[in-house]
Amino acid sequence: MLPERTLRLQYGSRIEAVCVLGTQLCTDVFSAAPAEARTFGLKYTAGVRVDVVKNGQAEETTRNGKRRWAISSDTTLSLSMNQASAEASDHKVTVSYFGEEGNLPIDQAGVFLTAIEISLDVDADRDGVVEKNNPRKGSWTWGPDGQGAILLVNCDRETPWLPEGDSADEKIYSKEDLNDMSRMILRTRGPDRLPFGYEMVLYISMSDSDKVGVFYVDNPFFGQRYIHILGRRKLYHVVKYAGGSAEMEFFVEGLRFPDESFSGLVSIHISLLERLIEGVPRTPIFTDTVTFRVAPWIMTPNTLPPVDVFVCNVKDNYLFLKELKSLVEKARCNLKVCFRYMNRGDRWMQDEIEFGYIHAPHKIFPVVLDSPRDGDLKDFPVKELLGPDFGYVTREPLFEKVTSLDSFGNLEVSPPVKVNGKEYPLGRILIGSSFPMAAGRRMTKVVRDFLCAQQVQAPIELYSDWLVVGHVDEFMTFIPIPGKKEFRMVMASTSACYKLFREKQKEGHGEAVMFKGFSGVNTKRITINKVLSNENLIQQNLYVQRCLDWNRDILKKELGLTERDIIDLPALFVVNEQGQALAYFPNMVNMIVLQKDLGIPKPFGPMIEEQCCLEAHARALLEPLGLSCTFIDDIFSYHKYMGEVHCGTNVRREPFPFKWWHMEP
Repeated sequence: MLPERTLRLQYGSRIEAVCVLGTQLCTDVFSAAPAEARTFGLKYTAGVRVDVVKNGQAEETTRNGKRRWAISSDTTLSLSMNQASAEASDHKVTVSYFGEEGNLPIDQAGVFLTAIEISLDVDADRDGVVEKNNPRKGSWTWGPDGQGAILLVNCDRETPWLPEGDSADEKIYSKEDLNDMSRMILRTRGPDRLPFGYEMVLYISMSDSDKVGVFYVDNPFFGQRYIHILGRRKLYHVVKYAGGSAEMEFFVEGLRFPDESFSGLVSIHISLLERLIEGVPRTPIFTDTVTFRVAPWIMTPNTLPPVDVFVCNVKDNYLFLKELKSLVEKARCNLKVCFRYMNRGDRWMQDEIEFGYIHAPHKIFPVVLDSPRDGDLKDFPVKELLGPDFGYVTREPLFEKVTSLDSFGNLEVSPPVKVNGKEYPLGRILIGSSFPMAAGRRMTKVVRDFLCAQQVQAPIELYSDWLVVGHVDEFMTFIPIPGKKEFRMVMASTSACYKLFREKQKEGHGEAVMFKGFSGVNTKRITINKVLSNENLIQQNLYVQRCLDWNRDILKKELGLTERDIIDLPALFVVNEQGQALAYFPNMVNMIVLQKDLGIPKPFGPMIEEQCCLEAHARALLEPLGLSCTFIDDIFSYHKYMGEVHCGTNVRREPFPFKWWHMEP
């Protein structure tokens, strides 16, 4: 059924009206009839369709005017038009009223009609083309058959002198900036001019004014200009009616990512306004609406191919950099070194930032999420990463205290999983928190709210506050299975370490020495026998294993994993006076994953027949899967500062091939 608008006739006169194609005018013939009228007849021009509607039942009429209908309160006329007018008021409808007797009308009422076509159009079917008048352009639905346009936050920086990125002001300095925006087209067809008193207005709501911006491309004689017409303080713009068949192109930018107070949906409207007489406000007689969803920020898991590996150059990690460079070259990706003038001695690249991307049918580009940690690396993401087709976003708490759990070693994402029949094609975000029902450190609410609001990677909270640093990357990671669409979750395990050490003791290697050849951590001679006889260390690691198992159970449930999907890497921890744990030897689970090539912290475990038994055990678990293990010495440059290889590096990866709008959150 076509959208209806009520039109009031006036007997004894003719009025003017505009009929927008695809709508119908509903006219009450009863209230406009003279008191003595008993029947009415109709005459109208070609191009107009008139139905007599009685008790909800429509009857199509003919134009010859011979048929008469009884006047009653339940009888109305429905007027519609099927083609645009060539001139203003070029169609008319006449209603003739008749009395009890006679063939001559006792009075008439009429309307001059102008038919115009108005369509505000976007890429509602998400194929990269702005189609005409998609019937579902005003709403937004998820799934492969979903409809509704997509909007990118214009968070990159095409113009070097804009410190905060392209959406910081209301100007466009280059055509490249338009490529980040979604196209919107206003299509009109009709006479050269609208009847007097009509105008078209493009507008947004006050609540959307800080979330969307609209630019109009003007074409004056001396070249194109890009005019900011909607957004922030601009809620409406009067659109010049061009006449004939015309298209006006607009470019729409997102200004904010979805968040706790913003669902991600924004709407833009075009209304045709009518003014009957001077001095009286115009009223809307037709509105067309399009709806966009702002594209979410999406994290990339270890199973996606690496593009760039980032690391800091600091005074004591020369050998580490050398080994990492060799690994990166082997994996055939790029090494990006942040030098000392920029990092100012801050080595924790993983903690400062997290890489992700945003995606629309017309464009995809990486976006770095800057943590509220704000260490000495705080200038790096803006000064070194933000640029053309490389976006930036951050969330800073206003009142909450920032803790170690706000560093992004405490932010990971799983590969795609299926849990109890529900698909998570982009994986699930993992963040560490305090133990339920206990006071402790948590990631700040503003960051957690941001991650949840993206909707496509439903976050899971784990228990990480039992650690001194408190990051999830200290006890778990994910590795791909080369050549297969599979992965394994790798977890630190103290029970696996004690089991291995007892096996080696039973084989007669109880005096095998740990940290052999390295004096930077512990000068005492530490053997397997000493570790296994240290009752205090045993009790501490029983507690740690309970913490690990708590997280193991959550991950199995929330990611749909079985024991077959989990690999236990040996680890030991020591617990300080505050009851928080720290890795005893370099923590192998805190690795960098570059497809099949793994950069694993060298554990300096017990040496048996000139081979570290911890390394040998890790190789036996990982290499049969098709993975290549490279053990990197980080004990002096990272481990002694309470971090490992993963903490000191970061990886930008290729985006998912999967289109996020095809999923069902």
